[in-house]
Amino acid sequence: MSQDVTFVNGFPFIPYHQPVRSASEMAERANRFFEEMSARRSIRDFSADPVDRIVVLKCIETATTAPSGANKQPYTFCLVSDPHLKKQIREAAEKEEYESYTKRMSDEWLDDIRPLQTDWHKPFLETAPYLIVVFKKAFDFAGAAKKNNYYVTESVGLACGFLLAALHQVGLAALTHTPSPMNFLSSILQRPENERPFLLIPVGYAAADALVPDIKRKPLSELLVEYVEN
Repeated sequence: MSQDVTFVNGFPFIPYHQPVRSASEMAERANRFFEEMSARRSIRDFSADPVDRIVVLKCIETATTAPSGANKQPYTFCLVSDPHLKKQIREAAEKEEYESYTKRMSDEWLDDIRPLQTDWHKPFLETAPYLIVVFKKAFDFAGAAKKNNYYVTESVGLACGFLLAALHQVGLAALTHTPSPMNFLSSILQRPENERPFLLIPVGYAAADALVPDIKRKPLSELLVEYVEN
């Protein structure tokens, strides 16, 4: 064990040294990261061109560095490239999406998504080289015993945010797809009872002729409430 380990109430702790940067470097890095991430878009027109699996795996590993409740990391990432499985997932997703678009969605909901021009057809689920299916785990097993996880939804959401940022940073396109309900994913991928589908993320390169809606994000002034000393 490292000599730098300090025990606090019997538990090991190690030093943490945060990089020290000047105010100007911090501002430059903040601006650069904002500009990079503000260019990220959800893509529905994917190229079938192959993607380096090692790169995708490293992005998933980056997602696992996100904070999680009690460090439980209550998630499983399923990386799907098998065309047969992708076809099954597409067929099951389109079945649910057809029901949603024709019966489940309210008129208000349909009006809100009309600028996106989406429908129940989801060809990208087969076209994209990879599908990352994220499952959340309400509990884990220690032998036959159940072990609770904590802040599961928050933890999985944070990991997915890290994943989307990592994919964008390496030059890959992604989409957060949420056909509802998503129980078919558990069945197709044969996941255990403690896992529930959380997000379906197609990953690949944007098609050469890809289009995205000309929509605008809200300005920070509408999203930020700041409390400062008078």
